This record gives sequence, structure tokens and C-alpha cells, in this order.
Amino acid sequence: MSFENGRGAGEDPAVVAAPMRWDGWGDPARAEPLPFAVRSLLPLLLGRIRRPAPAPALEDVRLEPSAFTVRDADAFAALLGAPHVRTDAEARIRHAGGRSTLDLLRRRDAFQVAPDAVLLPGSHDEVVACLRLAAERDMAVIPFGGGTSVVGALDPERGTHRCVVSLDLGRLSGLLRYDAVSAEAVLAAGTTGPEAERLLAAHGMELGHYPQSFRYATVGGFAAARSSGQNSAGNGRFEGMVTGIRVATPTGDLALGRAPGSAAGPDLIRLFLGSEGILGVITEVTVRVHPRPDERVLESWTFPDFATGVDALRRVAQHGGGPTVIRLSDEAETGVSLAQVGRIGKALAKGASAVTVFEGEDVVARRARTGALLRAAGGTSLGEGAAEDWLRTRFDGPYLRDALLDAGVFCETLETATTWSRLSGLRDAVTTALKTGFADAGRKVFVMCHVSHVYPTGASLYFTLLAPLGSDPLDAWTEIKHAVGDAIMAAGGTISHHHAVGRDHAPWLAEEIGETGIRILAAVKRELDPHGIMNPGAVIGAATPVPGSAAGV
Repeated sequence: MSFENGRGAGEDPAVVAAPMRWDGWGDPARAEPLPFAVRSLLPLLLGRIRRPAPAPALEDVRLEPSAFTVRDADAFAALLGAPHVRTDAEARIRHAGGRSTLDLLRRRDAFQVAPDAVLLPGSHDEVVACLRLAAERDMAVIPFGGGTSVVGALDPERGTHRCVVSLDLGRLSGLLRYDAVSAEAVLAAGTTGPEAERLLAAHGMELGHYPQSFRYATVGGFAAARSSGQNSAGNGRFEGMVTGIRVATPTGDLALGRAPGSAAGPDLIRLFLGSEGILGVITEVTVRVHPRPDERVLESWTFPDFATGVDALRRVAQHGGGPTVIRLSDEAETGVSLAQVGRIGKALAKGASAVTVFEGEDVVARRARTGALLRAAGGTSLGEGAAEDWLRTRFDGPYLRDALLDAGVFCETLETATTWSRLSGLRDAVTTALKTGFADAGRKVFVMCHVSHVYPTGASLYFTLLAPLGSDPLDAWTEIKHAVGDAIMAAGGTISHHHAVGRDHAPWLAEEIGETGIRILAAVKRELDPHGIMNPGAVIGAATPVPGSAAGV
């Protein structure tokens, strides 16, 4: 399939999205009720489901009075201008966390916890000034990009500080520099995915990084969370695209990335990729870019079972088939996906399914090479249909999650990764922990899984689960998630492949990187953030003291 200016099946990724709704995902105009086929399947999968009470309207939400004083407001207004210092209830509520299922359940409460103020700097220098003033006035600072975190990284945690402010980077947006000869671009950290693609398209280029949060997530967020997009098989992870970075910290600035390769000591760029705002604020990101593809080819596949499909993907990853996208859904996810697009007659069919997408040059040859590997491993080609369905709806999953919550269904995701030899055991361990946890809570659960990122040595596993909300979904999921985290560690997985650590995964980081690793991060934080104002409790946890600091982490 050829397409003009990089467009084909699915939407143009350069189209900028409408503002995010305050109590759910994305553009309210895109929200739709559950498809009839999905509604029909739910009682079969989960039994009786009760609808929850309606959520409050924005104007009915109650907050604690702000601890951000008039003197605070005057001081920051002198730096940013009064319109860019917000203490109104709506601004505070809109910055009261990310977009995990737990975040959205909290937004259904009449009383909510929110930052005391929202600051909107318009330049790197203004970010620096905000951090210095926040330290002087004993304020915790939560950097805020697109608001799409699903691991508690945006919780308005003040720690030991007098108040907490959300530092919204939305005004730091745009293409700052473009080097056509070097195929390198410098983007402001608050630039959203669609805006980055629109700006690069004017030069015939693209970044090509498409996580499911793409419409709202920002370039700075991609870097801070070590994001991995749907095109990772062809374009790599975001951290591999980064060639330079600019960071503001409470004690000084860094501008890193002098050359594409260097042996001048450890690579400090990598220290800030995945730092999630605990060390400072990423304000600019330099990235390698490539020409927008002028051709795209899609192909769908089916396999007798998930294990056969996993082996097929391993062969492609290790022998260089060349897809831009390759994804494998297990039998459960395949059935629900068919129901979503109205193919109810096949919704309970057996078998696992895969989609492949090829963009750029030599797509016919790359498709043939991948197809030969998949066919030899037991796959059967089904043409373009399912792949086109996936491409058309690939950013819409969170809308379905919101509709399920409205219907009384708890829908959450979690992800991990490991080597090919451990992948089956890891999947079994996570599935068992989920089923045992929900059974102990007296609820049925339906677990789906897919592989969306592959490497020569291993792959990611992405789980989606459905269960009745019940009367205590927050407490129940907290306990179950803890058991799942323990199971991931015991089975040799990583606590996060691309969702990052935030606060939700912090309890397992020491087990993953070791106590020495935690001491290294704490030492760096002590040097850059001696008063512990940056995102307290995230990544290395509130219980981990920063030696020598007054406030801890």
C-alpha cells in the first residue's frame, strides 16, 4: 500500500489532539459507549456487574485549601507573569495525577488531593528560576508534561515540604533547531507527539515514536520515562533516538550531547533518561530524525496458540525480518479485539493473532522476508484486514477503558519484559498472581496479554485485565498489584519495560538495580537536589533517605 506524505490506513499522526478531559482519557468528543459485542461478552467473562455511582461534576469536586500563599503567588508572578500562576480549583484538579485506572477512580471521589498551585514557565530560564524559588520557599515540585503517567509519577506528593506545586511544561513547545545535514532536531520538552510530527513534517522528516499515549504525551515525558513506541521494531526505543538533552536542576544546568559518539567519561544523558523528574527538569531534547516514509504495507497473521506465535516473533527478531511494527496478541486478547470491531462471530475463536507493519524503503522485500519466517514458524497470513483495524484504532484503547469503568468494570494494564527463555514462565507467573489475587478478593478476572516490543534476546509482555469493580477497587488492586510485582521479580522480569517507575513501582527498584544502584541514584539526587524538592517519593521512594539532605527524598 502506498500513501502520500506518510499517510495511509489510520489517522495522520501529525494532527494535534483536542484538550484532555479532566476525569478520563483524551478528547471527550472521541469517547464512545461500549460496543454491543463487548457488552455481550462481559457477563460471560465476569458474571454480574453493577454500575458504579456517577462521578461528580468538576465544579462539585472539593479540595483542601491551597497552602500556596499570596506571597508565594506574588513571587512566582514576578517570574512568570500572573496568568501563568494558577491556584484555581480547575487547574489544580487537572494536575492531580496521571491517567492510570487508580487515578481515574480517585477522580470519581467528591474530595480529591491536588497540588497547591500550577506553574507554567515559558522558557528554560524560567524553569531554573522556578526551581530556585521553590527550594527557597520549601515547595515540592512535580514536573508535568502530557499528564499521561500510569505509575503514580504525577501524584501531588509534598513529602516533608510546606506545599507542592505542579510545574506544567506545556508552554515549552516547538522545534527549536533543525539540522538537515545531520538529520537532527532539538525539540522543547513540552512538545506533544503530534506537534513534533507536524513540525518535522514541514521538513519532510519524522521522529516516528508512537506510544499509545502519543496524542497527549510530550517529548520531555518520552525521555523522562524511557518510553517505547509501537514502531519500536523498526525505529527503536525513544532513548535510542536521543542524542542530546538540556536539564534544569535546583543546583545547576546541564547541556549534554556534544557529539554522536564519545568516550568522555560515563554518558550522563542516560542518567536523565528515566529519571522521572527526581533529579531536575528536562527542558530540551535533541533527537535523530529520518525521512517520512512514502510507503506502508500491512499484514495480519494467525497462529495455533500464543507459544507458537512467540517463537515466530523470536525468529524475526533474531534473524532480521525487518518489520517496523510487529505485535502478537494471545487468544484472549484476540477474541476481545475481534469483538471490538464487530466480528462477534469470531470473538471466541481459538488461536493467537499478530499484525506486522512495514514502512519506508524496501517494504515488499522486508514483508516477504518476515512472512517467510512467520510462515516457517507455523503462522498463516490473513491479509491486511486485522492490521488495518489495529492501525486505525491504535491510540483509542484508553477510551475503551473509560467506557468499561462507566459500566462497572475495572480495567487496568501492566507490563514487563524478560529474555525469550524466561518469557513463558514470566507470563504464567503474572497470570497466576492476578487470578489468585482476584479470587481471594471474591471476583472473577479476565486476563489478556500481548507482545509489542521485541529484541534479539527477549521481548516485552503487556497485560490487560478486566474484573468487576466491586466495593473497594483501590484497596483490592493495591494488594493484588503488590503480589504481581513480587511475581515479576521472582520470575526474572523487569518491574517496568516502558511505563517507568513512578511511585507505584518504587518498592521493587532496589531488587532490580540493587542497593548499590539505589545509593548511586540517591547520591546524584543529593548533589542536584539537596533539599529533596523534586518529585518526592518517585522512583527511589519516600522511604529512601537522601544522606546529608534536610528533607530526604
